[in-house]
Amino acid sequence: MRFKQALYMLSGGLSGFFIVLIMMIILAQIIGRLLGFIVPSAEDFSGYALAASTFFGLAYTFHEGGHIRVNLAIQRLPDAWQRPLETLVLGLAFLLLCFASYYCTYMVWESHDFEEVTHGYIPIPLWIPQVPLAVGMIAFNLAVLDSLIDNIRGITPHYKVLEGEDVTLDLGDDKEGV
Repeated sequence: MRFKQALYMLSGGLSGFFIVLIMMIILAQIIGRLLGFIVPSAEDFSGYALAASTFFGLAYTFHEGGHIRVNLAIQRLPDAWQRPLETLVLGLAFLLLCFASYYCTYMVWESHDFEEVTHGYIPIPLWIPQVPLAVGMIAFNLAVLDSLIDNIRGITPHYKVLEGEDVTLDLGDDKEGV
């Protein structure tokens, strides 16, 4: 249990780190323009960090129930049908993510094998910015597998537990100004 939580928190933490990195790159570029110099390949590195942030954030966001899900149809079904349908959907998602994880990993290996480099002022091996995509996709795959196993065992997946929480904004009962 601790390993799974650590995986989700690491995934979310890395996603946040890359967002902060984007901010630092853009800030360096702004300061550089004010002082008369350029930051080479700033746009390229910001784009790589954006992709890394997106893919690292997938597992954490799924676990926390942050992905947009169309569950109106499932909610209207009888209770006896909801869990099997959820299992079917998670199973299909897992298979699709296995396919995507394999090809993301294959893409990294192929870029390394062919010694591809990025285009821009600073050429770097292309596999380096591709690694977070593959790792993030694998982590997302593990998160879906975790939920699939929970659902099969009769345990409500964590994202479904969070769906029932009230997320309304409490502005208080201050009606004096109205």
